[in-house]
Amino acid sequence: MKIKLPLVQRALVGEVTMSDDLEKMATSIFDNFVPKSWTSAGYGHLSLKPLASWIEDLNERITFL
Repeated sequence: MKIKLPLVQRALVGEVTMSDDLEKMATSIFDNFVPKSWTSAGYGHLSLKPLASWIEDLNERITFL
């Protein structure tokens, strides 16, 4: 997330080339879904929450840890 999210932002304004991976991530974020690359790296593959709720839950888990 730390690396890809700034890349998506830069691709949206045309500073870098929009790859297929970045386009899928941007579409997922726009549609309020958790991008697959994020779910495969953590607990998210078990969650059915939309992106906003998933981020809140992630922050709560980080605070707890």
